[in-house]
Amino acid sequence: MPEFNVGDKAVYPAHGVAQVTAIETKSIGGTKMKCYVLKILGNGMTIMVPSVNADKVGMRNVVCDKDVRKVFKILKMRDIEIDHQNWNRRYRDYMEKIKSGCLIEIAEVMRDLLVLKGDKELSFSERRMLDNARELLVKEISIAKDMSEEKVQKQFDSIFSC
Repeated sequence: MPEFNVGDKAVYPAHGVAQVTAIETKSIGGTKMKCYVLKILGNGMTIMVPSVNADKVGMRNVVCDKDVRKVFKILKMRDIEIDHQNWNRRYRDYMEKIKSGCLIEIAEVMRDLLVLKGDKELSFSERRMLDNARELLVKEISIAKDMSEEKVQKQFDSIFSC
């Protein structure tokens, strides 16, 4: 179970990279618990997570260089089979991957939607999901690689010729 300190960056599934702004002791159900106070960097939302539940909810450290390389490898794959089930079923499957918080799975969602976009028009929900996946990837990779979000976005654009 990862431990975080004030000032650390952590990933909270489906919301992205957050900064630990405080560690507070709260009484929950009569039990005192250490809680992480997180500020989501993408939208400024504040979330409080009991430290004993951090692992259970999928809170994790920002990815390492090795995982960033895996993400780019996944994004470059084109010899994949896209599930051509109806958009609603595909949406649910992709949403599960995004909610997992796993950057590799989020990269698969982005890649699959961009490949699918080349074949047909995406539904409104799929376009929003694509934007969400892209935003999550850009934010975390820019922090992991200590580079600007614009530079990461340009790398994505060069891969997909967006």
